[in-house]
Amino acid sequence: MGGNQTQIEFILLGITGSPGAQTPLFLLFLLIYIVTLVGNIGIITLVRLSPSLHTPMYFFLTHFAFTEVCYSTVISPRMLADLLSEDKTISFTGCMMQFLIFAFFATIECHLLAMMAYDRHTAICQPLLYVTISSCAIIYTWCLFGGSFCGPTHIDHFFCDVVPVLKLVCSDTHSSETVIFAFVTINVVGTSVVILLSYISIICTMLRVCSAQSRARAFHTCASHLMAISLFFGTSFFMYLQPPSNRRSLDKVVSIFYTMVTPMFNPFIYSLRNKEVKEALIKCTRRFFSHWQHRRVPSSRT
Repeated sequence: MGGNQTQIEFILLGITGSPGAQTPLFLLFLLIYIVTLVGNIGIITLVRLSPSLHTPMYFFLTHFAFTEVCYSTVISPRMLADLLSEDKTISFTGCMMQFLIFAFFATIECHLLAMMAYDRHTAICQPLLYVTISSCAIIYTWCLFGGSFCGPTHIDHFFCDVVPVLKLVCSDTHSSETVIFAFVTINVVGTSVVILLSYISIICTMLRVCSAQSRARAFHTCASHLMAISLFFGTSFFMYLQPPSNRRSLDKVVSIFYTMVTPMFNPFIYSLRNKEVKEALIKCTRRFFSHWQHRRVPSSRT
């Protein structure tokens, strides 16, 4: 990337160009972002405060929730600011860093979902995984921003994503598209296959050895997890594994699902439908109100 390349400024066109829709969309996405933060940070806090949840499964859930917070924060604040501002410019460096961080946490999420489905214990012993994830994110970013930008600078999206940015590259992008497609295939398809095989194995085991009541409970849990996994991987397949000629106006809507809606729903799907988490939440709530009442009693007597 040349020195003059970093002087380029992009303009994010956002979700819609309709002025009347800006404020309602701002309020909607602000609510989604707040729920995402409260839900995921609440899960992290609850696991930290509850000794009964200090197990490998919830260790991964806290990392997953932290990833969701970071993943959403990379996109949402900038998008919310653009909905209320007339100046929607973003520097070349800012756009590149946004995509780099987005790609990093999106890749982490893929691998975390696979690890949680396959083996929550052995994944603790894989510190090199983060080196691999960092390398993937850097390669994605280099392929996307390593070309020449000499034409229009309007990004028809609400953040710096692969497809809208590649449309602005005036040099040959065939090799970059091939590399990006290959790495997305390895990460998304590879991890989704691991998840699928893991759940097939779980279901087969449950059918063989469990009682009807245990099977129903296990299937209920698996269905919840698979719903979140399907939402994340389904939108990823739609966005990144279809030919450029098939791109449609639905891309922005699908992007909203995997950047904002999925991080909001995942804490509820993965944790709050879990009996152990519900019990821990009730205990923590009772402990909090009991402590609060004990502190009020002396003051009321005086």
